[in-house]
Amino acid sequence: MSKPAPRGTERTAQLAYSEQMAAMRDEDKRRRKAAKILAVLRHVLGRSESEELSGLAVADIGCSQGFIADELALAGAATTYGVDIDVPGLAVAQSRFGERVRFVCAAGEALPLADESVDVAVFNHIYEHVVDPDAVLADVRRVLKPDGVLYLGLGNRLGVIEPHYKLPFLSYLPQGAADRYVRAFGRADHYYEQYRTRPGLRKMLADWSVLDYTLPVLAEPAAFADDGQVPGLVTRLPEQALAAMLPLLPTYLWVASPSPLQAKGPALRVAPREVRTKLQS
Repeated sequence: MSKPAPRGTERTAQLAYSEQMAAMRDEDKRRRKAAKILAVLRHVLGRSESEELSGLAVADIGCSQGFIADELALAGAATTYGVDIDVPGLAVAQSRFGERVRFVCAAGEALPLADESVDVAVFNHIYEHVVDPDAVLADVRRVLKPDGVLYLGLGNRLGVIEPHYKLPFLSYLPQGAADRYVRAFGRADHYYEQYRTRPGLRKMLADWSVLDYTLPVLAEPAAFADDGQVPGLVTRLPEQALAAMLPLLPTYLWVASPSPLQAKGPALRVAPREVRTKLQS
């Protein structure tokens, strides 16, 4: 069980998260997630499967035991960084994938990378775990090249089933009620995660250009290595019906860039949508 954060103190970092959450040690599941990430990146960058990330510098922010970072390296990245504060997870990652990936123990808001040195960054289901996601994104922006891209897997506060503890409406609750809820079901001592709604996520990325790949993946999951994960009925819904689901979907898949962003891949049944941010207003 996760330890409670003392009341009246600053929110503290989640250390050794891979030891607390078994999903971070599920290699098959993590590599399937990496396949989806790579498919989205190929589409936005206009790259084929044969070239994937060839010649690019890539960073996985919140890499844990390194399975996704390893897949990014295997996709041909010239240099792959895996960054986390999860010391036990990094030790496992280094022992298995250290020949292909440069693993670094560092906080996301103080990345040990040079300005404008990274072509592609991945921030997959991490923002709800960090103390200050806005500070992390500011530093990711610093290390990204002006035309670089950031893949984001973003949990939605209004998703009905909370993904970590599988309890309905958990993320809707104020902190004290959420703590009591997870304790009542024996899932944890304290509910740590802090999600934002879709408007809150737009605000978090106000100075970025953002494309939303959520609906394209729902409409054509096989094209994004997500076949079998989306119910067949959903894949057949018209775009307007899919769009109506957006406020309550549990996860958004966004790609962001410091510069104006356009997808370079082939036409899709449902095209990625621009997310209305300050940069795109």
